[in-house]
Amino acid sequence: MKSLAYYNGKYESILHSGCSEYNKSRQMAALMTDMEKQYKIPMLRNVEWEKDNRSTIALYRKISRSRSVDFE
Repeated sequence: MKSLAYYNGKYESILHSGCSEYNKSRQMAALMTDMEKQYKIPMLRNVEWEKDNRSTIALYRKISRSRSVDFE
């Protein structure tokens, strides 16, 4: 399993890259999808899961808030 340090490093790399905001947002969306699979992040908010996985959900939300383009 990839560590949270790995995901945070990837996040920082994307954030400080010279890519356009659109490309950064796409890369962050892909990073979030990878985290969802690795850590089995529930699609709907689950307070109990979040309580047991505070560091994971904190990083996931940090990445989400950094996205400037919404693809939906």
